[in-house]
Amino acid sequence: MSVAAASIDRNTEPVIRTRDLHRRYSMGDAVINALDGVSLDVSRGEYVAIMGPSGSGKSTLMNVIGCLDKPDSGDYWLNGQLVSQLRDSELAHIRNREIGFVFQTFNLLQRATALHNVEVPLIYAGVPRRERRQRAAAALEQVGLADRALHRPSELSGGQRQRVAVARALVTRPSILLADEPTGNLDSNTAEEIMALFERLHGTGHTIVLVTHDRRIGEHAGRIVRMLDGRIESDTGTQPGTEP
Repeated sequence: MSVAAASIDRNTEPVIRTRDLHRRYSMGDAVINALDGVSLDVSRGEYVAIMGPSGSGKSTLMNVIGCLDKPDSGDYWLNGQLVSQLRDSELAHIRNREIGFVFQTFNLLQRATALHNVEVPLIYAGVPRRERRQRAAAALEQVGLADRALHRPSELSGGQRQRVAVARALVTRPSILLADEPTGNLDSNTAEEIMALFERLHGTGHTIVLVTHDRRIGEHAGRIVRMLDGRIESDTGTQPGTEP
């Protein structure tokens, strides 16, 4: 199927739409159904937490939503484009353009300044140097770190490093922010500061999908999708216009 044929109206469709996703892994003679028929819509501007115990399928769903993995069957549309059938090289392009990732371990370049760390996705996207410097500086200002632009990760606190990671996720102006246990390496006070930052970003219109096992962190979202054994067990706080 061509990209044109796979496209749908971005103005009327959810930014994320999955239908009957299945993903299986083999472990010796056993087959694990990591995703067992997952259908999920996320509207633009929603703040959704995907929760569940270890082995529930939440990480596999995150990998599919983030275009880091492909389902064995089922369909996934991101921002109106059917991405579940794209080649790996096409998925890499989609990841860089449409998704801003925030990871538990920050994933920063240790010898680079905060400004350069935020610039990195724009370098891969081929953005001219002057423009990417301006956009990186603006993203750091957005997360309250304009005065730390020339500091390296070793010179920043854990919370500041995660703010740099959030700025890096924002700098490509993605369709969604995808956060995987973003407070897992932070103390409780710093974790609350990062969650307050996500709430402010959501308030400015960002679509956020948060993957966590921590109930206190998940409750910051306006909608909680709980997974168990590769399926959606419950979907609460759904905003009007979405389908559970």
